[in-house]
Amino acid sequence: MSLPKLREEITYYGRRILEQRLATGAGGNISCRHENTMLISPSGFSLEDVKPEQYVEVELATGRVVSDNGLRPSSEVLMHLGCYRRRPEIGAVVHVHPQFTIVLTSSGHDLRPMFADAIVYLGKHIPHLDYITVTTPELAAAVEGAVGSGNCVILRNHGAITVGEHLKLAFWRACTLEEAAKIQLFATLVGVPRFLDDREADRLEALGSEQYRRAILREFGG
Repeated sequence: MSLPKLREEITYYGRRILEQRLATGAGGNISCRHENTMLISPSGFSLEDVKPEQYVEVELATGRVVSDNGLRPSSEVLMHLGCYRRRPEIGAVVHVHPQFTIVLTSSGHDLRPMFADAIVYLGKHIPHLDYITVTTPELAAAVEGAVGSGNCVILRNHGAITVGEHLKLAFWRACTLEEAAKIQLFATLVGVPRFLDDREADRLEALGSEQYRRAILREFGG
């Protein structure tokens, strides 16, 4: 995809993060890979206000800003760089502050799958990191380590990271994450949640229909 088109696409999904209430104000950030660089949202901006030309281009190998728009990359730039460096197939990273996810995972619970899409999009087991000060190299290093085993990382008392081969998939994973947290939270209020165990998850993953759907999601996001 050309750089101008990629700028339009990341702007669209950045705004959708706010529309879906996955972050508020200037919270949350988003990035996508372009050859040997990434585009990332600028520091201090609300995602609903960022224009395509304001996304900051950063060299993946060095972290050097190569765009000339005079803006700083998101303060979580190290976290994004760590994801791309750890897994070359990652094409996009979404960092959000979703309400139900934060409530659930900062109150002594782990997010666990209760329905099929949670496994298809997020996997059987989601890494959870205890609170680490935001924007620090320590947080970036912890996320880089955790993202090696999944497409979603929970940051207790902070938010979450979702990744994907492209922007649409990373965004959909963030939406599914918040839906899963909301369902689990409500389930704890009305009864005892029933989670899908590893055996059930393995049977689901072995289905030809689900393998096909995963392949379509990775390639086209639809």
